[in-house]
Amino acid sequence: MKKIYFIVIICFSLFLACSEEQIDNAGKGTVRGRVVDKVKFEPIANAKITSSPTTSTIFTDKDGYFVFDDVPTGEYSFQAQKDGYLAKFEPTTVTLNGVSQIVFELDVSTANNKAPEIPTLTAPLDNVTKQLTTAKLTWTAKDIDKDPLAYTVTLKNATSDAVTTFADLKTTSLDLTNLSYNTKYFWQVSVSDGINKPVNSVTFSFTTLPFPNVRYLFVKKVNANNTIFAADEAGNQLQLTPSEMNSYRPRKNLQANKIAFISSDGSQNHIYTMNTDGSSVKKVTNTVPVAGFNMEHVGFSWDATGSQLIYPNFDKLYKINVDGTGLTQIYQTPNGKFISECLWSNDGNSIVLKVNNNIGYEVEVYVISASGVFQYSVLNGISGAVSGLDMTVDNSKIVFTRDVSGFQNLEYRRLDSRIYIFNTASKVITELNSNKTAGFNDLDVRFSPNQAEVIYVNTSNDGISSKNIQKISMTNVESRVVLFAGASMPDWK
Repeated sequence: MKKIYFIVIICFSLFLACSEEQIDNAGKGTVRGRVVDKVKFEPIANAKITSSPTTSTIFTDKDGYFVFDDVPTGEYSFQAQKDGYLAKFEPTTVTLNGVSQIVFELDVSTANNKAPEIPTLTAPLDNVTKQLTTAKLTWTAKDIDKDPLAYTVTLKNATSDAVTTFADLKTTSLDLTNLSYNTKYFWQVSVSDGINKPVNSVTFSFTTLPFPNVRYLFVKKVNANNTIFAADEAGNQLQLTPSEMNSYRPRKNLQANKIAFISSDGSQNHIYTMNTDGSSVKKVTNTVPVAGFNMEHVGFSWDATGSQLIYPNFDKLYKINVDGTGLTQIYQTPNGKFISECLWSNDGNSIVLKVNNNIGYEVEVYVISASGVFQYSVLNGISGAVSGLDMTVDNSKIVFTRDVSGFQNLEYRRLDSRIYIFNTASKVITELNSNKTAGFNDLDVRFSPNQAEVIYVNTSNDGISSKNIQKISMTNVESRVVLFAGASMPDWK
């Protein structure tokens, strides 16, 4: 019996030995594969490849390829990992002496990240009016992935078309200061999570308060064009005309409460009117444009009632109703000289003219009646440039500026331009003692509303320096003060 039991044990042991040998000899295979970017399908180098059940760990080569040799046959799950990408599993079966192929297409780690929601603008409300010249813009924004958000606010001035961008804001508000009066602004918010494309809000608008009180008008160079500005007594400024066109000689009429000005219309220049805030622009002249030797030095005039305008076209003077009707020629120079400046007296009976040759010299200043009859001479027989022309409300004084150096050239440069007063009763001209600095010019002079001061342009006689608008008391030579820097063609009402 013991002998039989021993034989059974030996046989069972041999059976087990034979079974183990069969598993070991089940065989092996090869696993080859590649790892690529799912979107670009570009190879991903140095990606980590592992398996379950575990075999070994290898990394892809520069072309994204990998190879597992001598992998025991069976069912496996292989995983590809790379920083910046989402890990991915791929199943495969390893067969005896077979080659299994795997391609991993990896998504970037943010592939499932959602873009932020569209920002909601909360203040100021859309289309609000009478907004202060300061404003606090506010908005809300949400991101389902709780990513840190950055905002960009775009602000556009509808008058000047200037666009201002405030980038990389971390809070949902923005404080604006120094906004222009009576100006419409458009604003929009863009939000970015740094992963997805930025998301834009709708566009809101608001309009600031009307300008307090237009006392001063002047011209500044913007984008190389003459652009009209208004200012109140506190110095607040408002751009009235777009900087894409040339606009000249703003003149306000208190009775009409309108501003007239010259502006380019193609190759011609015409007179327009507008409200004191720059709105409701209307063209006055049509068939006969404003014309002269140089539009920088050509002007026009209102009548006191604000119902008519006079303006030059080379050697002719025209009158026109403010609505564009009633165009009438009222004067033509007897010697063919061009009319550069004209001024209608407050009582409507007289017109002061400044005439010159086709390059601005051989100047004459004289007075004609409203019907075009010569009355008396103010200035003639001189050399050099003359500019600026105004008359007191009682017709007692006429003011102008004159280059006493007598210098003349094709660039119309002046070397020593000073302010002079003509007494219409005595017909005597006197220089206004203005304490002007040597090497500078006083130009384009006009009386202040109370006629106790004059306003004018002061600039270096080099012909290229910036121009400044100044004022000075007619009785105090030490009172010279700068009102507006970088400005010209003043008017004061």
